[in-house]
Amino acid sequence: QVQLVESGGGSVQAGGSLRLSCVASGRSRSLTVMGWFRQAPGKEREFVAAIRWSSPYIAYSDSVKGRFTISRNGAQNTVYLQMDTLNAEDTAVYYCAAPARNIIVSSLGNPGAYDYWGQGTQVTVSS
Repeated sequence: QVQLVESGGGSVQAGGSLRLSCVASGRSRSLTVMGWFRQAPGKEREFVAAIRWSSPYIAYSDSVKGRFTISRNGAQNTVYLQMDTLNAEDTAVYYCAAPARNIIVSSLGNPGAYDYWGQGTQVTVSS
């Protein structure tokens, strides 16, 4: 089993920045992919970014490309999401997730491909 714990959420004004962290524990050495998703009130959970290190690949949704950066510190079992130039549409609960097995590139944005989820961290951007 794998446990994921997010941190770093908060409130920020439009144009500001936040950095989210996700620490994996348990059988985290088996992981090869970690991703970030978000869910705003009344909306479905949507893909934000993912990083795969078995066959290195990074993916972003179009809505955050150029503003968000995903990175990983393997020694600390931690994945980060640096969020810059935030706007009100980025307000949501952000979730860290990981699949139990390696997944193909075309599945990186599919929440159904992920088996482990964190509890979420709230990001609120005021305009």
